[in-house]
Amino acid sequence: MPVAGSIDTDDSVLAVSSDTAELLEKDSRYCSYGDTVHYAVPPKIFQRCDGSYLFDEEDTPYLDLQMWYSAVNFGYKNRRLNDALKKQIDTLPQLACQYLHAEKVELAEALCNVIEKRTGVKGRVHFNVGGAQAVEDSLKLVRNATGKNLNFAFMGGYHGRTLGASAITSSYRYRRRFGHFSDRAQFIPFPYCFRCPYDKKVEDCGLYCVKQFEKLFDTEYHSVWDSKAQQSEFAAFYIEPIQGTGGYVIPPKGYFEELTRILHERGILIVVDEIQMGIHRTGKFWSFEHFGLQPDIVVFGKALTNGLNPLSGVWAREELISPQAFPPGSTHSTFSSNTLGTATALEVMRMISESDYEGDVNAKGAYFLARLQELKSRWRMIGDVDGIGLALRIEMCQEDGFAPNQKLTNAVFEEGLKGNIPARGRKYGLVLDVGGYYKNVFTLAPSLHITEDEIDLGLELLESLLQRCGAC
Repeated sequence: MPVAGSIDTDDSVLAVSSDTAELLEKDSRYCSYGDTVHYAVPPKIFQRCDGSYLFDEEDTPYLDLQMWYSAVNFGYKNRRLNDALKKQIDTLPQLACQYLHAEKVELAEALCNVIEKRTGVKGRVHFNVGGAQAVEDSLKLVRNATGKNLNFAFMGGYHGRTLGASAITSSYRYRRRFGHFSDRAQFIPFPYCFRCPYDKKVEDCGLYCVKQFEKLFDTEYHSVWDSKAQQSEFAAFYIEPIQGTGGYVIPPKGYFEELTRILHERGILIVVDEIQMGIHRTGKFWSFEHFGLQPDIVVFGKALTNGLNPLSGVWAREELISPQAFPPGSTHSTFSSNTLGTATALEVMRMISESDYEGDVNAKGAYFLARLQELKSRWRMIGDVDGIGLALRIEMCQEDGFAPNQKLTNAVFEEGLKGNIPARGRKYGLVLDVGGYYKNVFTLAPSLHITEDEIDLGLELLESLLQRCGAC
């Protein structure tokens, strides 16, 4: 664990506080409030980062259990990845994406090989910058291949906030200010077993939810299927195998195998969004590997460059993305295959190939989940814990262990950012992320390099916050 420095004099503390106040004042005058920074009042300012930690202006360490929404899977300031980026800066830092460079081609090859090894399917990769932009490219691929512009997506799903991505993201809050969305997805209940939308129990429901989806195709009067033409009006189903912003909801066994069958039988494409859960977050390289999903298109980003120069991408089956089906100029972005991002991502792929990330992440995840289950046994207001690999969830509830407790969740989140939790002879902060349908879930996505000692520290800090915030 990094050893944080200290501020030596009162004058230094006052100077830092003065600088912070000035920065916040400038922010209030010059920065848009349309991003997510200003959810917090005042916004939190950090000065540096290292490993699993962020540091504020007083050099207080904040253990980060969300790592930039799962973008920094391999730890802050990962030396190997930083060095790869620095090397590229000194060789080929800029290149218009109308030209080729070796890192782009080799990265595409590596990603295609990863998917072919796991699915047996050949395909190609198209790069972009951010996750939402890659989702937009996938929507173009779907429309180009099918001639249709309607899609299924899940309640609780999140695919980004560009206009096209917002149409398949379940939250109306992201669309409300921007007029009518004629291509809005038809949203299907996710198999959220702790809060089953059908009030069933996973032990004996017989996958009732997927059977309800299949019933939509029984008759044309359910609005999605023409039984005479044997065609659907819907082109694709957009799927996060484990819901991210929706609260790291993990589906029951068998659900996605059945959903795959239903969609394949009816010629509906499967688009898997791995932006949060890909690159070994769940142990396996892709989260869909856990669930028997057979994707036609895979969207990825975030941790591909460990949060350094942004890069995202879309993999699609050959017949959907071949040069004949998707010719030059079908889509474009100035920075889409930027040299800095592709070089860093290629080093990520090399690093992964040299170590047993699957075994290591699963072992750490099992330890973390066992500790969370033990924590749950002592706190009535922890209603549910679950996880796969190092994607874990803590659902905060009222004293009945079920009714959502957003107030407590917010209080714990805010207290963690104050940086004054006593532990192990010093003070820490704790960085958490809040998600879930009722904003009452801590979604945990620590560094894949987190140690057991850091996991123990995180739980120690969390328990201190629960006590401070009046949980029981």
